Amino acid sequence: MQAKKSFGQHFLNNEGIASRIASSLLPKTAAANVLEVGPGKGMLTKYLLEKDFRLKCVEADADMVAYLQVHFPALDGKVIFEDFLKMDLENAFDGQPFCIIGNFPYNISSQIVFKMVEHRTLVPQLVGMFQKEMAERIIAPPGGKDYGVISVLTQAFYEGKYLFSVSNGNFNPPPKVQSGVIRLVRRADSLGCDEALFRKVVKQAFSQRRKMLRNTLKPFFENSPEALEETFFTLRPEVLSVAQFVELTNRIAAG
Repeated sequence: MQAKKSFGQHFLNNEGIASRIASSLLPKTAAANVLEVGPGKGMLTKYLLEKDFRLKCVEADADMVAYLQVHFPALDGKVIFEDFLKMDLENAFDGQPFCIIGNFPYNISSQIVFKMVEHRTLVPQLVGMFQKEMAERIIAPPGGKDYGVISVLTQAFYEGKYLFSVSNGNFNPPPKVQSGVIRLVRRADSLGCDEALFRKVVKQAFSQRRKMLRNTLKPFFENSPEALEETFFTLRPEVLSVAQFVELTNRIAAG
């Protein structure tokens, strides 16, 4: 069974790492329902089956679905043949919450995170392997080059932790990049501002990340351009915390 470039497949071949990923879901915050995204040949799946989870897998590759059905009888009726990005997550566990886990295809990993954030009421936790640069970007603190839109929009709703790195020799075929495993646990508190406006403000601020806020946020201050003369607006977006973006959003909302 060969990996397919069209699906971004790189099969994990290290049993120890697979076991470690499967054990990284926090039992206190994890729902009993777990959805594995992109199980491939089931290296991670077999360790998830050993846990006390109600496990389902979503796989977009028909050949991999057939492989799983033959080699993992315990998954009978639990393999969803679908593209996760097109999947209605309400149907995954009949509207019940569930955790997401997987060795994610790197070409869609950021989209997986954004979909999780969009459906965060259903997803209390995610454990995933990403390209290392993407893993670091998602959980990056303010002030560095890794901090950006996906950092802010994820950390607004989830607390992230970098768990461990995985070298490319642990895959077949080996990817050209290193990998990293992170855990995201949903925050209990609400955001504290209009979420749709918050997303617009963050994306606009980072649209030209090297420019000062007074330049990028002009469209939000057409009725009060003098506000942009404040010292705060000489900052660049990469130094603002999530809390500061929330405060900025509330200020814009208040007019």
